[in-house]
Amino acid sequence: MGAAESVPQTSIHEFTVKDCNGKEVSLETYKGKVLLVVNVASKCGFTESNYTQLTELYQKYRDKDFEILAFPCNQFLRQEPGTNEQIKDFACTRFKAEYPVFQKVRVNGPDAAPVYKFLKASKPGLFGSRIKWNFTKFLIDKNGKVIDRYATSTAPLSIEKDIQKALEE
Repeated sequence: MGAAESVPQTSIHEFTVKDCNGKEVSLETYKGKVLLVVNVASKCGFTESNYTQLTELYQKYRDKDFEILAFPCNQFLRQEPGTNEQIKDFACTRFKAEYPVFQKVRVNGPDAAPVYKFLKASKPGLFGSRIKWNFTKFLIDKNGKVIDRYATSTAPLSIEKDIQKALEE
């Protein structure tokens, strides 16, 4: 059930995803940057604190080769019910998100987005690879390798030192 899938990719830069407008985006664009990949939701108890802190981190480090990649997901109690446009409007208007918000994806199950299969295979969680809830965070180094995985309850600002360390490498 929670076993990590084997994936052929060795870097997040090998994936192409769709932005909130449906345009394909090669993650190779982010080579040389430290990434924080997060599955986001608008109607979750963790929404306010996570979005607020993600925006704060982004404001602080975006000029230092840091990028946040937000992937909306509706798999957890349907807490991300809106359209891709509504989701982006919510993130950008309410939380001043200036980082990329991609199309809604599935993070678990047979229809999980390939990029999430890669992330989970690279860094399984405490109870296997399955994503447990909204706002699971993956820190990626400049070469596209997963450094660490953080639970929903881990506040984005609490991983600032890990981000700083990755930026120095």
